[in-house]
Amino acid sequence: MDGQYIDLLIQNNDLVLDLARQPEPIQDRASIAQDIAHMIRDSGLLVTLVAERDRLRQRDCIQQLELLVEEDERLVPGTAQIVDQGKGVYLVTATTLAFGDVEVTV
Repeated sequence: MDGQYIDLLIQNNDLVLDLARQPEPIQDRASIAQDIAHMIRDSGLLVTLVAERDRLRQRDCIQQLELLVEEDERLVPGTAQIVDQGKGVYLVTATTLAFGDVEVTV
């Protein structure tokens, strides 16, 4: 694997194993997307956002999350956007510097 960014695939808080029972690698755009999802989850802001009922506070929380995502140096500044998909699901989009657009559902 010769990508610029290499990581191990994690789903449901566990490593994904290939047929040989070895950790499944991911690279570049998929690695960045996974890092964004983990950054959002680890921030604790998503729990606050889902629990919040006041629209202004929800918007504030979304803006905080967008700023957090914007801190990733692999992204084009100003491209992070979080859209409410309903029922506590949010679509995060951004543009990477080298690999095009990335989408993450959290």
